[in-house]
Amino acid sequence: MQIEKHKHVTLAYSLKNDQGTLLDSTKDQNPFAYVHGTSAIMPALEQALMGKSPGDEVTVRIPSERAYGERNESLVFSISKAKFNDTDTIAPGTRVRVRTPSGEQILEITEVDGERVTLDGNHPLAGVNLNFEVSVVRVRDCTKEELDRATASAEKES
Repeated sequence: MQIEKHKHVTLAYSLKNDQGTLLDSTKDQNPFAYVHGTSAIMPALEQALMGKSPGDEVTVRIPSERAYGERNESLVFSISKAKFNDTDTIAPGTRVRVRTPSGEQILEITEVDGERVTLDGNHPLAGVNLNFEVSVVRVRDCTKEELDRATASAEKES
């Protein structure tokens, strides 16, 4: 069976940047499963997997602009430490959920300097070219429940 829209797909993958640094992998863990064609994975990867079958190995390089976009320095800003409810958890690398005029966002604390906290609204992989090595493990028809859940999730995201 080949990967096509609304098939349940199971993959094993590793993800590296252009310098070869491993960013993520399922190779030594449980494989990753999703419903193809429901925006569960980035469109460029989804397109590269279309028509593949179990046992196929795929290497895909996705430039940053087709992955998580380029870094936007206007999404990096500093605020007063007093704006935080729990100042004990303020540390570089901590991700915080904040309400903004455009909705809820997750920001990363990148620096704490005295009473100022620098936050970054960029995705951690913004500006990074992604290199996937993917093994197609399994392709099968979705159950009605899997398809309903996946399409409802995709509709909620858009």
